Amino acid sequence: MKRIALVIAAMLLGVGAFAQQALFGGAGVESPVINEDGTVTFRYRAPKAVKVTVSGDFLQPQKVEYKMGDQTITAETTVPAEMKEGADGVWEYTTPFKVAPELYNYTFSVDGTQVIDPNNVFVNRDVASLTSVLLVPEAGARSDLYAIHRVPHGSVTKVWYPSKTAGFDRRLTVYTPAGYEDNPKAKYPVLYVLHGIGGDEDAWVTQGRATQILDNLIARGQAKPMIVVFTNGNISQEAAPLENSMDYTRPTMSLPQTMEGTFETSFPEVVSFIDSHYRTIAKKQSRAICGLSMGGFHTLYITLNNPDMFNYSGMFSAAIGTGSEQTATHKEIYADVDGKLATYFSKKPALLWIGIGSSDFLIQANNEFRAKLDAAGYPYKYMETDGGHIWRNWRIYLSEFVPLLFK
Repeated sequence: MKRIALVIAAMLLGVGAFAQQALFGGAGVESPVINEDGTVTFRYRAPKAVKVTVSGDFLQPQKVEYKMGDQTITAETTVPAEMKEGADGVWEYTTPFKVAPELYNYTFSVDGTQVIDPNNVFVNRDVASLTSVLLVPEAGARSDLYAIHRVPHGSVTKVWYPSKTAGFDRRLTVYTPAGYEDNPKAKYPVLYVLHGIGGDEDAWVTQGRATQILDNLIARGQAKPMIVVFTNGNISQEAAPLENSMDYTRPTMSLPQTMEGTFETSFPEVVSFIDSHYRTIAKKQSRAICGLSMGGFHTLYITLNNPDMFNYSGMFSAAIGTGSEQTATHKEIYADVDGKLATYFSKKPALLWIGIGSSDFLIQANNEFRAKLDAAGYPYKYMETDGGHIWRNWRIYLSEFVPLLFK
């Protein structure tokens, strides 16, 4: 019996030692490292690897051309950087340039297999892809908006609402500004923010750093306190992956009912729910809507089909002109654009805002839409940035759009 007790004690001691090693183990590989000169060093331990590279949007882009139907599209892409093996099988790469302040995503490729950085706990999910996160902040730079500062913070909640259109409850992510809970009589304007294809109600909060942008802009006095609603634009879904009844279904961009009119038709359900469950200023002058890619497409048609609902609309790299309108189930949503534009602008909206990257594959369609607006003399604000169809641009657009609201 005494021997058994000693064995058990030794086993427990071993388990305890393993747990302590996990918690208090020696220093491992440090990656990424922002160096004093502004360069960044990435490291990955792979003593048996033959080739290791690092890819990410921190790398300087190169222009490439590809065919899209009859059109030749020019886009920007980055080439993976080769890492060099050093002591103890640690591969290393230091950028030969100062990395500009921004929020970046990156991955490693180890003998052809893409992996995240095991020494960096900060990870983003974009549809079904995982990437490690690098935040290079700098006081006064735009990326400083993406960092968490010691300012009053808003609250983020996950809320379920009944959708008659979908036939089941669906989830929203709702941001309420700092002080919302403390003043039960105060009412607030509302901004609705829509994601791109394959995204969900978590995308803008995680990849878009939307809550940090809102906290910081409001704290600086550059934006009015507002309620912000992040919707799930996939009307066939209840909520984000593993937050719905579909269990371990792999996220995909190939979902039904994404750009065929059902979501646009159902959107007043969301507005009604928010107005009835939050202290909103329930009128057009105090409502705004914006979205990226598919969400920009949704924003345009939700706005045009509900001209008395939103006073501010923002289209970020809007996925217009893709042909979805012609094959839609609810073609009436996309019909008579000229007539709907005339009605919309006759009601004198406060702002139509359009932003897109100079190498975005959707820029030609967006330029054609702007030409239509110009020909009719309809007012709008436009921002063109470097780069393509990327989160870096969409964070910029949100940080530019929000300060213009509810003036």
